[in-house]
Amino acid sequence: MVDLTVRGAGVFGLSVAWEAARRGARVRVIERRAIGAGSSGGVVGALAPHVPENWNPKKAFQLESLLAAEGFWDGVKAAGGVDPGYARQGRLQPVVEGGEALARARETSAAELWQGRAAWRVIEESAAPEFRPHSPTGLYIHDTLTARLHPARACEALADALRAVGAEIVIGEGKEEGAVVWATGAEGLADLSQDVGKRVGAPIKGQAALLGFDAAHAPQLFAEALHMVPHFDGTLAIGSTSEREFHDAGTDAQLEALIEKAAKLVPLLHGAPVLKRWAGMRPRARSRAPMLGAWPGRAGHFVANGGFKIGFGMAPKVAEVMADLVLDGLDRIPEGFRVEDSL
Repeated sequence: MVDLTVRGAGVFGLSVAWEAARRGARVRVIERRAIGAGSSGGVVGALAPHVPENWNPKKAFQLESLLAAEGFWDGVKAAGGVDPGYARQGRLQPVVEGGEALARARETSAAELWQGRAAWRVIEESAAPEFRPHSPTGLYIHDTLTARLHPARACEALADALRAVGAEIVIGEGKEEGAVVWATGAEGLADLSQDVGKRVGAPIKGQAALLGFDAAHAPQLFAEALHMVPHFDGTLAIGSTSEREFHDAGTDAQLEALIEKAAKLVPLLHGAPVLKRWAGMRPRARSRAPMLGAWPGRAGHFVANGGFKIGFGMAPKVAEVMADLVLDGLDRIPEGFRVEDSL
C-alpha cells in the first residue's frame, strides 16, 4: 500500500514526495511524460529573494525556504548521489541613477528582516568582481541570500533520492493510492479551473538560454530585469522572458534579443556559444503566490501548484507545509497561499 501519491514530477511534486518519504511515508510519484518535463526542466535556476521591505507572509515564507535550501539540497544529494548544482553565491545588481538612497535603506531593513543570516550591501565598483554589468552610479547591490541550482539536475537529484529511499516513480499511467497531491503545473491549473468553474491561474511563457561561459564561482547577476546565473558545470543561464500572450510554445526572436542584451550588459559574454535554447509554460496562480491546500470538493486530494518564477526557491518550505497537511493534518499554509485565495 502507498500512503501518498504525487501527480507530477516537477520541483513541487518531487519535493513534496521527498519530504514525505523522508518522514517515513510510502510514496508513489506518477509523471505522464518525464522528470522535469514542464517548466521545472528549464535552465535558469535563480533562487533570489524579494526585496527586504514591505514585509508580508509571502516574503517571510520565501526567506525561510531560502535559508532552508542548503540543508534541503544537501540531504537530497547525500541520499541519491546526484549533485543538484546548489550554491549560495549571492547576487550582484547595479544601482541605477537615483536609486542609491533606496538601496541603502534596504541595506538597513535587510539587517533586521533577514535575521542577520544574510546581508544586502551597497558596494563600490572597486569591490565588485570582474564578471559584472556596467553600473551608471559606480555602485552595486551585493546580497548574500541569493543562491543557484541547475533545474534539470535538481529534478534528477530528487528523483534519484526518492528511489534510494524506496519511493516509486512511474512514468506514464499509474494507480493512485492514499492521499493524492496534484503538482501538475500549467496543465493542473487548467484542470482545477475547469473543475471549480473559475479561472484560478494561467500559463506564462518563458524563454531562456544556456551559454558556454564559465563563471562558476562568481555571484549571479541581475540587471535590467535579466538574470545571468553561472552554473557549476561551466555554463551560464540567461533569462527569462515573461509572456502572457504567445502564438506557440517554442523559442523565437524574443530570446535572441535576450542573448544580445546579455552581451551588451556584460561585454565578457561577447562570442560565448549558445549551448541550448529553452521555452516553457510556467504556472502562475491568480494570487501570484504558490497555490497550496485541499482540492475543493475532492476529499483526500490536494494541490501544490503556482510556482511560476519562484518555484525552486519556495520548494523546501512548500514541501514542509504540504507534508504537514497531508500526513499529519496540520495546516500551516500562510495567508495568501491557499487554494481558495485564487478562487
